[in-house]
Amino acid sequence: MRWKLVGLAGLAGVAATGVVLARQHRASRHYQPEELRERLHRRLAEVSAASAPPSPGAANAQPPRGR
Repeated sequence: MRWKLVGLAGLAGVAATGVVLARQHRASRHYQPEELRERLHRRLAEVSAASAPPSPGAANAQPPRGR
């Protein structure tokens, strides 16, 4: 009985993965290569700006934590 449940869970996982991949592939097909490149560069710039270390003056702007 356990093996049947494990098999069914595996089958459901494979099917769900296939659905997710098909959706992603369908969404990416509608863009031209230039559009994709521009979107990726924009996302990279956003991530880089968000993860950039704060400037040295910004560290002093926060009040120190008290106990």
